[in-house]
Amino acid sequence: MSSALTNTVTGPWRRPKNTSADEKGGIHDDDTALGLGFQGGTIAGSIHMEQFPSMLVDYFGDAWWSNGGISLYFKAATVDHEPVRCLLEPISTTKVRIWMENEVGAVVMEGSASLGDDEDSEVSRRIAANRKATDLRMMADVVIGAPSPHGTVRVTEESINARLAVITEPMDCYSQAADYGGRVAPMEECIHSFRGVEEDIIPVHGPYVGLYGAIEIQYLGAPVVSGRDYTVHGHVVALSDSPKTEIVWYTAWLSDPVSGEKVARMTKMDRLMKDASPLWTQA
Repeated sequence: MSSALTNTVTGPWRRPKNTSADEKGGIHDDDTALGLGFQGGTIAGSIHMEQFPSMLVDYFGDAWWSNGGISLYFKAATVDHEPVRCLLEPISTTKVRIWMENEVGAVVMEGSASLGDDEDSEVSRRIAANRKATDLRMMADVVIGAPSPHGTVRVTEESINARLAVITEPMDCYSQAADYGGRVAPMEECIHSFRGVEEDIIPVHGPYVGLYGAIEIQYLGAPVVSGRDYTVHGHVVALSDSPKTEIVWYTAWLSDPVSGEKVARMTKMDRLMKDASPLWTQA
């Protein structure tokens, strides 16, 4: 629904599931998260992002799947089945402000979405304002700009089916392949398809616990679909730190393996918790 005063579109309350709760030793695990000061195992930002596409397609039309973008900075963690809802405020015919809030009105994530590539997206602005790192220990060997090898990735029918069993906002294009030559990958699966570059471009010293800080997905002519091979490659674009975390930003692309044409781009920020690293706690 929308407000007559502000034209803000408000989505329904949803209760997303923490599908990674059984991954022991990570931020989604209750014991680990509680030990680091969170209320419980956190829900991945990529799962929360799955609540936005239906709203964005309603606003921009189906063209959003081919040339749209979504750019979000994560501000607060949520736990299993905690109620959250999406909101959208038009900026122009090709750009909107978007955010998610919980039941007490706290902003869980905020950012922008667009039809077409937006040089002034939420993530672009935050990278431009990034403060250079002063002390990196876990990521001391990470090199800005060093390219990953080119790998091959495919979103499978099985992985989409697994998401649809728990997704908060199902859409017909996730189940039907007719419109795009394959089933559109829900946001969680789309984001996962880029992540194979991380091992090569983000070497980490010692054990660590990481959590997502921001994610931007930009479609460059087509959505990411099942049953198709993509070439994936990327590089780190910025490094930073805060009193509690080491921070890395990277960009990765999915490309057609024959033509080399880029199909989609992801820029992602990860935070590595200092309190979970002996390089910090035993220094």
